Amino acid sequence: MKKLTRDEMAKRVAADIPEGAYVNLGIGVPTLVANHLAADREIFLHSENGLLGMGPAPAKGSEDDELINAGKQHVTLLTGGAYFHHADSFAMMRGGHLDFCVLGAFQVSAKGDLANWHTGAPDAIPAVGGAMDLAIGAKQVYVMMELLTKQGESKLVDVCTYPVTGVECVNRVYTDLAVFDVTPEGLVVREIVEGLSFDELQKLAQVPLQYAPLSEAA
Repeated sequence: MKKLTRDEMAKRVAADIPEGAYVNLGIGVPTLVANHLAADREIFLHSENGLLGMGPAPAKGSEDDELINAGKQHVTLLTGGAYFHHADSFAMMRGGHLDFCVLGAFQVSAKGDLANWHTGAPDAIPAVGGAMDLAIGAKQVYVMMELLTKQGESKLVDVCTYPVTGVECVNRVYTDLAVFDVTPEGLVVREIVEGLSFDELQKLAQVPLQYAPLSEAA
């Protein structure tokens, strides 16, 4: 079994974003998705600090310190890109104008509840940012995360034990071992990495799973 790297996960997410979509990439790992969107596809990337029309990360040495995303990473701006006030940016997020957002997570429940801003640990600094606005405002919410914590515990859970960012808001979860859809019937496995069986995945996930691969659905 070979786990996907974070870059490979980002490439997989990018493949599911359709032409013409307006997309917010959350702070952290989701920003890697920008590097895997083909230049000939018209996809509009939004950043909550007031950018629309971001491109991939700049080449080393060509960074502009005044051009950053919400995670303070250097970005590029495509032709036709725009800057705007933070309040306008949040109006876009809350007003249902974004087709997709891609967020990281500490936990996702079987019903699609999202926990991604605080673990409750005494030394952890809570940092919700615009995640609540995105989780509720975007038409589709995708999550990128490793399936297991460093302690080997599943981040897919029956009920979130961390503070919840949004209730029943997640549509799809991309992990280093599998892709899951959140449905009214529960979590459905759409893809599994080579070398890992469904039964093995079920033991790791520790939540009830169904198996309906995209290849069969097609």
